[in-house]
Amino acid sequence: MLSKVVIANRGEIALRVLRACRELGIRTVAVHSTADRDLKHVRLADESVCIGPPHPAQSYLNIPAVISAAEVTDAVAIHPGYGFLSENADFAERVEQSGFIFVGPRPETIRLMGDKILAIHAMKAAGMPCVPGSGKPLTDDMPENFRLGREIGYPVIIKAAGGGGGRGMRVVHVEAALKAAIQLTKTEALAAFQNDTVYLEKFLEHPRHIEFQVMADNFGNCVYLGERDCSMQRRHQKVIEESPAPGISADVRAYMGQRCVDACQRIGYRGAGTFEFLYENGEFYFIEMNTRVQVEHPVTEMVTGFDIVKEQLLVASGLALSVRQEDVVMRGHAVECRINAEDPKTFRPSPGRINIFHAPGGPGVRVDSHLYDGYVVPPYYDSLVAKLIVHGETRAGALARMATALDELVVDGIVTNVPLHRELVRDAAFAAGGTDIHYLERRLALD
Repeated sequence: MLSKVVIANRGEIALRVLRACRELGIRTVAVHSTADRDLKHVRLADESVCIGPPHPAQSYLNIPAVISAAEVTDAVAIHPGYGFLSENADFAERVEQSGFIFVGPRPETIRLMGDKILAIHAMKAAGMPCVPGSGKPLTDDMPENFRLGREIGYPVIIKAAGGGGGRGMRVVHVEAALKAAIQLTKTEALAAFQNDTVYLEKFLEHPRHIEFQVMADNFGNCVYLGERDCSMQRRHQKVIEESPAPGISADVRAYMGQRCVDACQRIGYRGAGTFEFLYENGEFYFIEMNTRVQVEHPVTEMVTGFDIVKEQLLVASGLALSVRQEDVVMRGHAVECRINAEDPKTFRPSPGRINIFHAPGGPGVRVDSHLYDGYVVPPYYDSLVAKLIVHGETRAGALARMATALDELVVDGIVTNVPLHRELVRDAAFAAGGTDIHYLERRLALD
């Protein structure tokens, strides 16, 4: 078992990792910026190290500072959480070269799946269905780009090869707009990802976003832990997630889950990962793989009873998976609402002091949050401040339980998107199941 782990993140995921470490008897080191010295996990960790000023580039994205924290505290491993350095292959490589264990996939796997064009080629080779697209980077040869657009069929979407998290995408509906859109996306991709490579895909007009959770060890063992529906999105950012996905049969789940397992074994995957698909007219299309723990992992934990973060730590310790596929059983239904410090209408960030934080309770209710009375939400980071997760025997039961939990939740002192969630869980179309990824934006446009 790992003896001491550096938690290279902040907020609710850092607290989530700390709790998993404690259950396994692993000592913890919290690294933090000067703005985050009062975070809950920093107070609870066995040790803490300040790694820089508030700006992420000078702290949470500062690779030498994170590795130095591991060195001075005699840690043996680093858990990156999600976001920040979690999918940075260079960071994973530096961690391993420095003699530490990276709690995640191998650097070469992160690099492969981080380049969306290479990932698509790898998945096609593994027999995974993919969205029709260029299959190669777009060049300055506009006649060729126009040919590709006509061949794929409009509307198309331009994507950054190094993108992620919904950034680096632009939809083009007519050929006349293609040239300007390519140039603008390349410029934005270079600024955001230091890589201006872009490619073209068919833009599916009414897809759902369905993803499969996998877990693999160092010995070629891999299991899938069911699927999640993450279609309730705004600007490619997930708002509500649930598991299992409405309308996906057990046979389809088993078929697609096994394809994900086969792909993992083909590329030598290790640790927790998620295959993301667009689902339209009964067909799945691979779009990307996230080589880390997901924000929405709790809904999978609630329906399977499987602790994904603890399993990450066990795999990093060199142990084989604790379960076989036949041990994975999905029970009931789980829903997660992302609670953000933002205005529910304008979506402007709302940092500030928490006067009162009251978490809901009762059967089947889970709250993952770093908030407490008197805590000050800083303006420098992502606006996610809590995740409210509920489990019920049925989907209707889970939604009713979520509505009750949202009514009980109190976050006083800042503005949050809780009012939006209260509307959505009572929305007739969402309650019916199967809304597509554009539903929320269409709904917001009507308000």
